[in-house]
Amino acid sequence: MALTKETVVDQITVTENGIVLYREATRIMEDGNQISQTYHRTSLAPDADLTGAPANVVAICNVAWTPEIIAAYQAQQEANKPLGVSA
Repeated sequence: MALTKETVVDQITVTENGIVLYREATRIMEDGNQISQTYHRTSLAPDADLTGAPANVVAICNVAWTPEIIAAYQAQQEANKPLGVSA
């Protein structure tokens, strides 16, 4: 009986404002048969640091995050700040 653990990115979604959502599935396998699976979800804003992100997620971010998308996201964040708050 051999138990193994694998983690894979099984979903990647890009929203209209450039947020990248991805889900990692962690699977416990016994002799090639899946016996357990858990999920972890993560979101990345267009101005996020991609250090440590899975390579396939980074590739999607690099395509989706055009200069226009990044600028629009930052403008939206600035417009949503409460009055009197500065960065």
